[in-house]
Amino acid sequence: MPPTRPDPAALLHWYDRHARRLPWRVAPADRAEGEVPDPYRVWLSEIMLQQTTVAAVKPYFEAFVGRWPTVAALAAADEADVMKAWAGLGYYSRARNLEACAKAVARDHGGRFPDSEAGLLALPGIGPYTAAAIAAIAFDRPATVVDGNVERVISRLYRVEAPLPGAKPEIRALAAGLTPARRPGDYAQAVMDLGATICTPKRPACGLCPWRDACAGQAAGDAEAFPRKAAKAERPTRSGEAFVCRRDDGAILLRRRPPEGLLGGMSEVPTSDWTTPKRGRPGAVRRHGAPVEAAWRAMPGKVEHTFTHFHLVLTIKTAGFALDFPAPEGHWWSKPEALAGEALPSVMRKAIDAAIG
Repeated sequence: MPPTRPDPAALLHWYDRHARRLPWRVAPADRAEGEVPDPYRVWLSEIMLQQTTVAAVKPYFEAFVGRWPTVAALAAADEADVMKAWAGLGYYSRARNLEACAKAVARDHGGRFPDSEAGLLALPGIGPYTAAAIAAIAFDRPATVVDGNVERVISRLYRVEAPLPGAKPEIRALAAGLTPARRPGDYAQAVMDLGATICTPKRPACGLCPWRDACAGQAAGDAEAFPRKAAKAERPTRSGEAFVCRRDDGAILLRRRPPEGLLGGMSEVPTSDWTTPKRGRPGAVRRHGAPVEAAWRAMPGKVEHTFTHFHLVLTIKTAGFALDFPAPEGHWWSKPEALAGEALPSVMRKAIDAAIG
């Protein structure tokens, strides 16, 4: 247990002076003057921030709100345009859920987000964490918000010995015991900022922490050892071939992935199946998947990309085609000037770069 109970008021006082300036956030001083957060911007940022860093999200967020400034505008957007705008941000099911949620808010709630956790949880793509974050930050509801930063702060404050992810219920209960009725939205952001800027994974700046005297980890001298983490299972490796067709004008042949599943709805160069090599044949891949007959040339090296549950190794093959060569059914030629705007995930851009330099 902490030497003393962590004081939410002390953390809020620190936050008032040191809050990060973020494009989706209302600063504490502005909030004190009566400015209220935009639930649309809070929701959009929270979806984007899942499994993604603040630095990576900022330009995407700015581009999204510049193009679709309201939830109604996003609800009316073309799905292909949303996927293109999301390309490179990763975890593409979030983009599909984003559009579904926007449509539900526009259709079922008159373009206004529900202001309770229960109401938010009923929307597509919003889970317990996101519902709590929106309820607290956008509507100042006393909801307990627990992301990775908060898990780290709480586990160090209380020296939670159980490893993650099994410790999540205990950490959430401890966090709930600290959530104040006053300024819960600012408090939620304050704990996240504390974890992001002071209580960092490595070499935390304990001397600057407003909860230093209340931290059991600091008192024991082992704060950096928390949170405890269970050993991760080794990711399997899958292999495949990517076929980069390049027309004489530089256009690249693309197709769209199925709407559901990994990278659903995104664009890609044609590939073979991605298979797990059989034991004793570590380099074996299924030798089919080329979209057309051609004089395929294997490129040196391989493209590697790590997904959440597996590691992918792609052999790149390329072939040239005349200007009048028709795209096969379900495919299209994307000219060089249009390629940057295609909904290509990072692994596919790597494959194209490997083929064309």
